[in-house]
Amino acid sequence: MSAHHSGFACFVGRPNAGKSTLTNALVGEKVAITSSRPQTTRHAVRGVVHRPDAQLVLVDTPGLHRPRTLLGQRLNDVVMTTLSEVDIVGLCIPADEKIGPGDRWIATELAKASRTTKVAVITKTDAAPKKRIAEQLLDVVRLGQDVGIEWAHVVPVSAVADDQVGLLADLLVELLPEGPPYYPEGELTDEPEIVMVAELIREATLEGVRDELPHSIAVVVEEMAYREDRPEDRPLIDIAATVFVERPSQKAIVIGTKGARLREVGSAARAQIEALFGSAVYLDLRVKVAKDWQRDPRQLARLGF
Repeated sequence: MSAHHSGFACFVGRPNAGKSTLTNALVGEKVAITSSRPQTTRHAVRGVVHRPDAQLVLVDTPGLHRPRTLLGQRLNDVVMTTLSEVDIVGLCIPADEKIGPGDRWIATELAKASRTTKVAVITKTDAAPKKRIAEQLLDVVRLGQDVGIEWAHVVPVSAVADDQVGLLADLLVELLPEGPPYYPEGELTDEPEIVMVAELIREATLEGVRDELPHSIAVVVEEMAYREDRPEDRPLIDIAATVFVERPSQKAIVIGTKGARLREVGSAARAQIEALFGSAVYLDLRVKVAKDWQRDPRQLARLGF
């Protein structure tokens, strides 16, 4: 009987490089929120890939970037701490965008984690022609040479089209050390339910809003409990949550004309939360202003950063 392998891998890359979508595709379930907006992920989310001979624990991290706020610095700190604790790091670079200063800066930072195995993942191959993908593969190899990284593998994938996702999983598993499983069979994430609910609400809030808004949104779940006096076969979960923004003008955007936008957010979030719990949900959403919270240490702590 072959030995069991287990370990931790994380994906890094600049914001919106496809890290969360790839994590979800590998796990086979939604464990990390995704958005077309950069810097959607704000903490390290663990997703678990179970195999008969291996367990791969994926850590989805915020996008590395040159920080402009205290929140940005704290997000970078989350990533750098994670790099020192995992067995494998995958640098995600989109196939449809040229390698830029941001990618080079991240690769330089990654080169400092000398004891960690490094893999390059060319993401979003569904969005680029084959010639462009081939050019990107060569550019990524050169990037590694420039900063002193020897890639264990360079793998093009499309999480959206499910192209080569299985191959990437195989290659990551091969690089893991021998060891027992870290999580019980069937457990796909160690993310607390209340945090997942807050993230699903934030994801729904992010969709369809102006470009300047995403970084200004934080969500806190104030209460979450099964409603008493409900039949056992028809449970209902009551959830009260607050969406925090930094300015009154942003509050107006989230609420929309006569509350229309907030109702859309509530409906979209409720559907995702009901799918998560397999139960009906009553969602009470409010919007409040927490002035300049991204730069205020006290407010950051209160909002969970």
